Amino acid sequence: MKDSDEPKPLSPATIAIHGGTAARHVDAPVVRPLFQSVNFIQEVGSGDGLRYPRYGNSPNAEIVQERMAALEGTESAVLLSSGMGAVACALIALLRPGDHLIASSTIYGGVTALLTKEFPSLGIDVTFIDPFETRVWRKRIRKTTRAVFVESPVNPTCRVLDLKPISYLAREHGIALVVDSTFASPINFRPIDHGADVVVHSATKYLNGHHDVLGGVVCGTASYVEEVRQKMMLWGQAPDPFAAWLLERGLKTLDVRIARHNENAMAVAEWCNEQDGIRRVHYPGLPDHPDYAVAASQMRGFGGMMAIELASGAAAERFLAKLRIFRHAPSLGGVDSLVSEPRFTSHAHLTRDARAKAGIPDGFLRLSIGIESANDLIGDIEQALH
Repeated sequence: MKDSDEPKPLSPATIAIHGGTAARHVDAPVVRPLFQSVNFIQEVGSGDGLRYPRYGNSPNAEIVQERMAALEGTESAVLLSSGMGAVACALIALLRPGDHLIASSTIYGGVTALLTKEFPSLGIDVTFIDPFETRVWRKRIRKTTRAVFVESPVNPTCRVLDLKPISYLAREHGIALVVDSTFASPINFRPIDHGADVVVHSATKYLNGHHDVLGGVVCGTASYVEEVRQKMMLWGQAPDPFAAWLLERGLKTLDVRIARHNENAMAVAEWCNEQDGIRRVHYPGLPDHPDYAVAASQMRGFGGMMAIELASGAAAERFLAKLRIFRHAPSLGGVDSLVSEPRFTSHAHLTRDARAKAGIPDGFLRLSIGIESANDLIGDIEQALH
């Protein structure tokens, strides 16, 4: 076959709809059906082809896994029942008792709790490092260091990490780099293209996009993903077929949703940046954001997540009580705009001073910008401010 005859690589927008194996014979359904069954008839006299949802090989899970691997540019992917399950199984597949993990100090509070409360009991030592002090990373590497875990963009401060120096260091020492890319989605950012070895998502967020699915995804090499799948099987982290079916449905609109999220968040952030009643706006698409240059160089869009700081916790409560379109609720990444206070959710386990040191003072509000009219969202924030 001539080079000119080879099929051209598909764009993410097309992969999100058609990625994975799909039947194309006459009478095949265009929409993949839901296989809401725990049991599948097995061949007599053989264990080959054994299908059982807890093994991660239900028909609905398999298509999502193929599609996510294609979207992230990895050999394989596995779907789990939650984002926390994905992080836990991803790391435990890499680490053994006596191993050392280096983790960014700016990560989701639930993952921090996992690493500080559960990993020590497994014999895994964890060192937290400020990801923006790149010179410190090399000093913290030990002979037993096996992996590095980071999150970018960061929840909830919306900081963006430059993966290049971290990936170079990890590769030099034969250490796996694991990146939680939930805030970005594979439309805005593919960590594998920037030196990551493993990509983790909370599928609950942008991948599903409709606030009605709990799930997680781990992407990497085929051999590594098989290790994760084995952990998933034993820890009972496999998703229900209906959740997988809803997730596949959500993926089909991922590209158009992310484009609208990007557009709306930029408009809202620029407007908020001009308001006297808002002390500070955190959005990587603003030129005054500390990581604007990094985000502009490695991301295809700045995302739908942002944060604002009001004068105090009391001011935030008054603001929240007056909102009409934004809904005060945890989670993020859906078509509906949400707002949350990290001091009562992801970072409730920290003291007030510790939150302030982490860049999350009282009055800090995380906004998940949906796909409503940007003008209506701005109008809602304006009336709530005044």
